[in-house]
Amino acid sequence: MFELCHLKKTYYPKKGVPVEALKGIDLKFGENGLVFILGRSGSGKSTLLNLMGGLDNVTEGEIILDGVSSETFTARDYDNYRSSYLGFIFQDYNLLPELSIEDNISLGVEVTGKKLKNIEEILKQVGLEGMEKRKPRELSGGQCQRVAIARAIAKDPKIIFADEPTGALDEETGEKILHLLKELSKEKLVIVVTHDREFAKEYGDRIIELSDGKIISDTEQTV
Repeated sequence: MFELCHLKKTYYPKKGVPVEALKGIDLKFGENGLVFILGRSGSGKSTLLNLMGGLDNVTEGEIILDGVSSETFTARDYDNYRSSYLGFIFQDYNLLPELSIEDNISLGVEVTGKKLKNIEEILKQVGLEGMEKRKPRELSGGQCQRVAIARAIAKDPKIIFADEPTGALDEETGEKILHLLKELSKEKLVIVVTHDREFAKEYGDRIIELSDGKIISDTEQTV
C-alpha cells in the first residue's frame, strides 16, 4: 500500500558542505497498524516524516502509494496527496484559538473540498462528546491533542502521521493519547515519530530506529 524506495535527502547550505540527512531508506507498510519511528536528534526521523508527508521534496528515490509513484506527481497531485490521503497530528496541536472545536475540525476537512459530517460521531470517537462549541483555551492539553486527532481523522485519511504527539503532555495523558492512536490503528496506518522508546515498546506493532540517516533496526512486535 505505502512504500518508500531508496529515499535520500541532501541539504545544500549556501555556505559549507552538503548535509546528507537520509541515506537511502527502503520501507514497506501495511494498510493498518501502529508504527513508531525512533531516533536521537539529528538521526533523520523528522526529515523522513516530512518526506513521507509530502512536506518536503526527496533528493532521490520515490514514494509509492496504491501503486502510484511520487515520481509522476504534479504539484496538484502532491496537494491532493497531503490533503486527501494523509492526516497530521503535531506536538503543538496547531489549533486556531479564536475558532470553536467544530470549526477547527471543519477547516481540516474543507481543504479536501468536502464538508464536515457527523461531528458528534467524530468527537465521540476521541472522547470529546458535546464539546464542539468550546474553544481551545477552554480545554486541557490532552483535550487539545484529541481535537487535533479528530481533525486528522475527520477527512478519513488512509495514513495518519503523528509528530511527537505526547511531547507536550504529562505521562498519564500521553498514555491516553497513545491508547487512542492504538485504537485508530486497527483500521488505519498510524506512523508516530517520537523519542519515547517506552511508549513505542508498550504500544507499537512495529518499531523502526534511525541513526545518521539510516535504518539500524526494524522490529515487529506483539503488543
